[in-house]
Amino acid sequence: MQAKPFGLAVKALVWDDSGRILFLRRASISKRFAGTWEPPGGKMDAGEAFDTALVREVAEETGLTIVLDRVAGATQYDMPGMKLAVLFLEARVLSGEVGLSDEHDEYRWIQLNEVLRLELTPTLHAFLTVYLQKVSH
Repeated sequence: MQAKPFGLAVKALVWDDSGRILFLRRASISKRFAGTWEPPGGKMDAGEAFDTALVREVAEETGLTIVLDRVAGATQYDMPGMKLAVLFLEARVLSGEVGLSDEHDEYRWIQLNEVLRLELTPTLHAFLTVYLQKVSH
């Protein structure tokens, strides 16, 4: 039996000057995880560098121009047809105001102590639980 191939997605933990992180709610038309909250980002185009892909995805989904600061961590989703590795990077806003694409229907800037109260996928919740312990100390 052939093992599932790996895909790669990139997500930005976009911080504002008040120490809040940007989260987007997946629209009800989403094929997977509709109504759950997530950081902006997405899959890479073939041959695209992951940092370039992330800056592009954030701009497409939010209208924001960001600068990437550092790798925050990674997790994995078991999807139909593939295993999806998700790489998270910390980022800051350079310019722009949030304007959502059709993929999402709401956004919030969330304080650290509120993040785990959002409706998150179990995988994202587990990742953020560990990440938030690191950044809050």
